[in-house]
Amino acid sequence: MGIHVVDEAEPVPDGTRLEELAPEPLLTRDYETRPALVYERLRERHGPVAPVDLLGVPAWLVLGYRESLQVLQDDAGWPKGLENWRARTEGRVPADWPLGPSLEVNHVLIQGGDGYRSLRTAWDVALRPFQDPRNPQAKRLKAAVTGYADELISLLGQGGRSGLADLSAQFSRPLPLMAASHLLGFPGSQGDDALMDMWRVLDAGPDAEPALARLLVTLGELAAAKIEKPGDDFPSHLLAAHPDLTVDELARELFMLLGMTSDHVGILVSNTVVEVISGESDGGVRHTLSAGMVRETMNRVVMRKPPLVNFVPRFAAADTPLGNYTVRAGDPVWVSAAAAHADPLFAGQMTPGSSSISSRAHLSWGAGPRQCPARELASTIASVGVSRLFERFGHLELALPVDQLPWRSSPFMRGLRSLPVRYELTGPLVEVAPEPEEAVPDAPDQSVKRRSSLWRYLTGLIRSGD
Repeated sequence: MGIHVVDEAEPVPDGTRLEELAPEPLLTRDYETRPALVYERLRERHGPVAPVDLLGVPAWLVLGYRESLQVLQDDAGWPKGLENWRARTEGRVPADWPLGPSLEVNHVLIQGGDGYRSLRTAWDVALRPFQDPRNPQAKRLKAAVTGYADELISLLGQGGRSGLADLSAQFSRPLPLMAASHLLGFPGSQGDDALMDMWRVLDAGPDAEPALARLLVTLGELAAAKIEKPGDDFPSHLLAAHPDLTVDELARELFMLLGMTSDHVGILVSNTVVEVISGESDGGVRHTLSAGMVRETMNRVVMRKPPLVNFVPRFAAADTPLGNYTVRAGDPVWVSAAAAHADPLFAGQMTPGSSSISSRAHLSWGAGPRQCPARELASTIASVGVSRLFERFGHLELALPVDQLPWRSSPFMRGLRSLPVRYELTGPLVEVAPEPEEAVPDAPDQSVKRRSSLWRYLTGLIRSGD
C-alpha cells in the first residue's frame, strides 16, 4: 500500500477533530531506536504537522522547521498552560496518564497565564549574575565547574592512567548535577543526596517515585532555608527578584533548574565527545579546542542530536491552520526540535561547507519569548566540561562502533545510556581529597567535601572496572 501525501494546498476542514484522524502511536520501539525514520514516515504521510498518539492521548507533533518557529515565536497564539487544554478540561485525559506528573508541576517551563511574565522576568534577573561572564558569580561558577571536571577525571584516573571508562556515568552526568548543586547553594551533604535522587528520577526506574518524593522534600527544605537566610546563590537571587514566592513555589522552580539543566547538559557533553572522537567533525578539533570552537562544535551537534527532542506542549488559542491541517482551539501541540532539524527544507541548507544558515539557528533551546532562560548557563557548563576532557586526555576513542552506542529515549529527552571509551590520561593527576562521611563545617573548600554518597557511587564504578 502506498503512502498518502496530504495536499499542502488543502488543509483539513475546521470541523475535523484531532481524535477523528486516527493518530498513530509515537512512542514505539522504532522511536526508541530509530527516531529519524519515524519523523520521516510521519512527514511523508502528513507533511510538516502530524496527528500522533502519546500513550493514549492524541496530540499534534510539529515536524517542520518553519512551522516550529511559527508556534514557538507566537506565545499568544500558541500559549502554554494546562488550563488551555480542551480535552483535559473536558475530563478526557486519563488520570493515570504517564506523562501527567511531569506536566502538572507548575514551574516556569510549564506555566501559562498572567503569572508567567513576572516569574520569567525574575528568572532572567536571578540568572544574570551567573550567566554574564563579567560578574564574579559567573567567574566563580566557571572555576567551580573546572574544579569538578578535574576531580571527576582524576577520580576516573585512579583506575589507571589508561583503560576503559563510561564517560556518561563517570563524567557527563555527574558534572552538571554538581554544577547545579553549586548554583542552588546546598549546605553540607544535603545536596549530595539530592543529586543522587535527581539521577534516579531522570532514569525513571522502579525507585524513581520514592526518589522524587524525597527530592521534593529536600528542595522544600532548601527553599525554606533560603527564605530564612538568603545567600549568593540562584534561589536567593530568585527570591530577591520575586519576593512573593512561597516555599512550595520556590521548590518547584529549583526542581526545574536541577532537572532540566542536568539532563540537558549531560547529554550535550556526551554527544559532543562522540562528535569529536568519532570523526564526524573535523578531526583537528580535538587538538586545538578553544572555548569558541567548543561552542561551535556543540551547535553542530545539537543540529543532528538535540538533547531535548520534544518541547512541553502548547495549545492553540483559536482554530489555526498549521501545516496541512487546521488545529482546533485547545488542541495540544508538541514541537519536535529533532524533527525540525531534520526537515529537508532546513537541513538541506546545513550541508558541510554551506554558510546559508548559522549553526546557531538550532532550536535546542527553543525560540521566541519563551526560549530557555538558562541556555548560556548550560552552554558554559557543557563547554567547560568538554574542554577539560580534551585537555586532560591524551587519547580518547570509542569502545563500541558509533552505531552500536546504547540510547535512552523519553517523550522529551534523548541521550546515550552509556558512553564506553578507551582513554589515556596525560600530565599530572589532580589530587582528589578523601571524602568524609559528612561535611566539615570549617573546611576551606566545601565544594570538595559535600558529596560523600555521590563519591562512593563513582568510586564504586572505578572498583568494578567500569
